[in-house]
Amino acid sequence: MQVDHQIIIDLLKQLIATPSLSRDEDKTADILSGFLGDFGIDTQRQKNNVWAKNLHFNPQKPTLLLNSHHDTVKPNPGYTRDPFDPAVEDGKLFGLGSNDAGGCLVALLGTFLKFYEADNLNYNLIFAATAEEEISGKDGVESILPVLGPLDFAIVGEPTSLDMAIAEKGLMVLDCEAKGIAGHAAREEGENAIYNAIKDINWFNNYQFDKVSESLGPVKMSVTVIQAGAQHNVVPDTCHFVVDVRTTDAYSNQDVLKIITSHVDATVKPRSTRLNPSGVGKTHPVVAAGIKLGLKTYGSPTLSDQALLTCPSIKLGPGESARSHTADEFVLVAEIEEGIDIYTKLLSNIDKIS
Repeated sequence: MQVDHQIIIDLLKQLIATPSLSRDEDKTADILSGFLGDFGIDTQRQKNNVWAKNLHFNPQKPTLLLNSHHDTVKPNPGYTRDPFDPAVEDGKLFGLGSNDAGGCLVALLGTFLKFYEADNLNYNLIFAATAEEEISGKDGVESILPVLGPLDFAIVGEPTSLDMAIAEKGLMVLDCEAKGIAGHAAREEGENAIYNAIKDINWFNNYQFDKVSESLGPVKMSVTVIQAGAQHNVVPDTCHFVVDVRTTDAYSNQDVLKIITSHVDATVKPRSTRLNPSGVGKTHPVVAAGIKLGLKTYGSPTLSDQALLTCPSIKLGPGESARSHTADEFVLVAEIEEGIDIYTKLLSNIDKIS
């Protein structure tokens, strides 16, 4: 199916003009469902997630997921133009979500339409425009995985300058509590919870995990919040602190948590362990096909829906990560067109996906 690039650009303009903050993406879900429906494509929807399968979908073949998100963060306070005005100036398409991840979303959709009617693919295709990526919400891509069926590989559309992120750091936020014994600060009473917390905080600052990821480097732990005490003359009996842990594909989140709890005295409660690191080898058929096309590989420090997928994946898309969440966000029209071209070449050069 041949689709004019201008139709894809016009779709992105329509999406930009329609507010779609996380959990409030219903209007952009309507637009995407309607767009696919206009091409006669059977479209599925669950809450604000929209997806479609290629015409000749065969359950006997492996399946490749093309996924990106249509929710956005709130507009940066520094905006000097209307964040919902999709103006094009000097080849730049401005607007909230244009770069993250609207350009990727419509480029993947344009690519899906090109392959939709193909009857000679070695694999199936599913295009999924999902919700709540910016907040890692449970009603986003994670919620539809059981409905999509078995997935063998995924291309996640995020602005990567069209380089392939073959690994991505995971995230755990830990709420820690060091215990002590309350007492009067003027006398030799009590056990200061702050001093006990300092011992553990020093461990977080200095500990080096044995395994270092080839593409992501070491696991990174940062103490970012600390709270203790209520008045100057009372030795505090509790000290709360928060640790931001960026995990790598060298360990699972659960493995990192076990190591931490075995070394510190404070009680440690993860807010979640579901945002896992990911990684795929350079010899994987999809990655190898991208390298053959001249695409660069790297490890990404930023979190995406890759963390919630249960299959191998890469992150790849037009636009630049540094523009995401910035004031006066934009994507180049030429970047979107190049994205469709790269996605098309990649899919055309994949012999197998597992």
